[in-house]
Amino acid sequence: MSQQNVASLPAWTIAGHIEPQRGHLAINGVDAIELAKQHDTPLFVFSEPRISENIARLKRAAQRASRPIRFCYASKANSLMAVLGVVRDAGIDIEVNSGGELYKALRAGFRPDQIVFNGTSKTESEINQAVEAGIYAINVDSIYEIELVLKSARMLGSRARIALRLVPEVETRSHPGLQTALLTSKFGISAAEVDTAFSRALAHPELVHLCGLHIHVGSQTPDVEPFARAFEVIWRHLVAVHHATGHMIEHINLGGGFPVNYLRDRAQAEALPAHEREMFAADLDPADVVDEVLRVARREAEKAQAEHLFDRLTLLFEPGRSIVADAGVLLTAVRNIKRRPETGDTWLLTDAGFNLLLSMSTYHWYYQLISAARADAPHDAPYKVAGPLCDSGDVYFDIERQGRLPDYRLLPRDVRPGELLALLNAGAYTVAQMFPYNGRPLPAVVMVRGDGRSELIRRRDSYEDLLMNEVWC
Repeated sequence: MSQQNVASLPAWTIAGHIEPQRGHLAINGVDAIELAKQHDTPLFVFSEPRISENIARLKRAAQRASRPIRFCYASKANSLMAVLGVVRDAGIDIEVNSGGELYKALRAGFRPDQIVFNGTSKTESEINQAVEAGIYAINVDSIYEIELVLKSARMLGSRARIALRLVPEVETRSHPGLQTALLTSKFGISAAEVDTAFSRALAHPELVHLCGLHIHVGSQTPDVEPFARAFEVIWRHLVAVHHATGHMIEHINLGGGFPVNYLRDRAQAEALPAHEREMFAADLDPADVVDEVLRVARREAEKAQAEHLFDRLTLLFEPGRSIVADAGVLLTAVRNIKRRPETGDTWLLTDAGFNLLLSMSTYHWYYQLISAARADAPHDAPYKVAGPLCDSGDVYFDIERQGRLPDYRLLPRDVRPGELLALLNAGAYTVAQMFPYNGRPLPAVVMVRGDGRSELIRRRDSYEDLLMNEVWC
């Protein structure tokens, strides 16, 4: 493609993945209009090549390092079986947050030694599942949970592998709801209880093997510094427990948090608050995180004269959003239009509401909206946009009038009912969180494969599906 053609493409374009073709949005060369005709709307579309490419980027970052690094896909971001299959085939491991996600990971073909299990409220049944399966690590979230794992291992006659999730008290520039490394967060074991946690975890080596330490600074982290500061904190605990007991920790799990650039097209960036703008526009290279963490690790190891501990260490990361977010598009049709002469506003009512985009309501998350039917047309006409739900909060702007989302969305002029729109970067924490509010059947999901085939990977629910688990006369 010539430089002139590249320069004329919309800023949201990801070459070879999402781009205009013959005026329409194309996803890996497949026409979005044709997909909507075939499968109706709303419709999620995922790109197998983009998921694979995002994982390859992570693996290239690991290759630059001088030590073992493992990536465990955070399946809470999207646990569709077809997505898990692509992740598995790309050659990385998996992180789960429930017995259900553990079940799906095993069914998708991940080996037990590829699985780590997070969560603040694991049930005894879930812990039993994890211990019986023999997974790589249960990331325990409290001293009480250590006792639950001990109980399970004793009952099953097994030896469980655990990592302690610690609270490093490190703040990031992400959304407050995504801050997970602070004492105000519900996650992890605080510094005041670390010694007790180590004591309990090491008390019964025949039942529990303390293999790792775990932290997670939060999602959509735009800077390398929080990862490095968190490593410093966790490294000090690793050295302290070795000095006190001689126990060698095998791995440090630094969690996820690699960000996605939701503002490739900055046409509406100024409509967002400055701190939101910086978060949504984050374009942090995972390789920079790995490099900085390793630099800090070597420095701290030398300082503590503990290079031998560092040399035995494997680093784990738990990326989720950075693997699937920009691999997913939500196609939605304009179902109604209305004008308010009193305000001068034109309203577009779509068939995709916050039941499919929960983060747009809970976190005021920004998903770029474009016309899939006129993808290369100027997007310069302002519209109020809302979903179909019988709820005043089902809008594509900040209903609380605090400016956390643009008040208007820019689309081509003269949008009419039936026009197909697309919400970009919609692959993470959307399908995984959707629900059938207002009796709206959940949508179909399509995967575009590397050879250009489009494949149905989740059928659209029927009205009968709405009644599936109800007991009634």
